[in-house]
Amino acid sequence: MSAAVFVGHDWAEDHHDIHIEDRDGTRLHVCRLEDGLDGVRRLHAVLAEFTNDPSEVLIASETDRGLFITAMVSAGYRVIALNPMSTARYRERHSTSGAKSDRGDAHTLAAVARLDGHNHRLLEPDSALAEAIKHTARAHQNLIWTRQRQLNQLRSVLREFFPAVLATFPELAHNDCLATLAIAPTPTAASKLGSARIASALRRGGRKRGADAKAPRIRSALQAEALRVPEQLEAAMGSHVLALVAVATELSHQIDRLEDERAELLDQHPEAEIIRSIPGLGTKLGARLLGEFGDAPDRFPDARSRKNYAGTSPITKASGRTHLVIARRIRNSRLADTCHQWAFAAISHSPGARAFYDQRRHHGDSHNRALRALSNRLVGIAHGCLTHQTPYDEHTAWGHRYGPVT
Repeated sequence: MSAAVFVGHDWAEDHHDIHIEDRDGTRLHVCRLEDGLDGVRRLHAVLAEFTNDPSEVLIASETDRGLFITAMVSAGYRVIALNPMSTARYRERHSTSGAKSDRGDAHTLAAVARLDGHNHRLLEPDSALAEAIKHTARAHQNLIWTRQRQLNQLRSVLREFFPAVLATFPELAHNDCLATLAIAPTPTAASKLGSARIASALRRGGRKRGADAKAPRIRSALQAEALRVPEQLEAAMGSHVLALVAVATELSHQIDRLEDERAELLDQHPEAEIIRSIPGLGTKLGARLLGEFGDAPDRFPDARSRKNYAGTSPITKASGRTHLVIARRIRNSRLADTCHQWAFAAISHSPGARAFYDQRRHHGDSHNRALRALSNRLVGIAHGCLTHQTPYDEHTAWGHRYGPVT
C-alpha cells in the first residue's frame, strides 16, 4: 500500500521534532513532542487527523532504536531509518548555506520519506529473543573492550616500576596474573611472598590444577633483582595497580557471567542449530552474527542484500578510464568485525573455505583482502542456510567450485 502521510522525525534526548506532509509536499503539521508516553499519545492523535490507517503513514528517522521508534513500529506505522550522513547530503539538495536545525532536519526527513522512501529498507522488528541475544552479545563485547582499556593502563603503570610482572605474565587478563597482583602490587610486597601464599591466591583466582607447581616459578620471577623506584612512589603506584586490578577482576567476572547468559539465550533460538553448523561459527561469533542480522524473516530478500548490510561486499568506483573495486568503509563495524573473525576461523574448519582463501592468495590478494572475500562468500552461504532452514553442508556450499569436498 502506498503512503498518504509522510513524517520526518528528528530525535533528541528529551524531545522529538515532527514534520508531517502529504503526497504533494504540502505541510500538514509541525510540532515538538516530549519524549515518553505523552509524546507518543500526541503523535497518534495528530496522525489520526489525517488517516485512519497506520499503514498509510511513512516515517523517516535518523535512528532505528529507542522506545519512541519501537512505539511507532508497534503501532503499525512504516518506518525507515537513515544514516545521519545521508540526511546531511539530502539537506544539501535544498540549501548549500550549511544552516542546520532540528526542525529543518525533520522537514528534510519528511521530504526523503515522500520522494525517496521506496529506496530505503523498512524497519522490521526482530523477535524479543533475537533482541536479547543482540543486547547481551554487545554488552559482552563492550565489557571486553572496557577491560582491555583497563589492562592497557595497568601495563603502562607496571612498565614504569614493576616490569617483572610483564615478563612473568604475557597476558595481563589471565586470572593468574590478576590474582597475583592482588596480593603483590609492588616489588616490596612481592619480595615478602612465599610460594604457599601465591598458590592460595592462584586457587582463589580460579586455577584448578598446578597451582603448587607454578607458584615457585612466579615467586622466583617476581623476586629477581631489578631496578627500583623510591619507596613512596612505589607505594603510590602500587595503590594504582590495586585499583586497576580490582576493576579488571570484576570486569572478568561480569564477562564470564554474560558469556553464560549469551549461550543460554542462543540455545533457545530456533536458528541456533543452523548457525552453529556453519564452520567458524561457535557460540560467541554465532550469537553476535544472529544478533546483528536479526531474525525478521523478510529483512533480506536475497543474499546480495544481506552481504551489503554486512558490509562484506565490495563497492565499485568507475569513472572514465578509472575502475576501482574497494572495501566498504561505512558499515556496521560490529558485524564486519564478526564476519572477519568468522572467515579466519572457517579456513581451519572447512576445506572449501580453505581452498577459496588459498585461491585468492594465489591470485595476489593480501591476507585481509582474501578474508574479506571469504567472509562475503560465507555470508551468502549463511543466507542460503537460513532461508531454506537447513544446516550447513560442505558439498552444497563448495562442491560447485571445487568438486567433491572432503
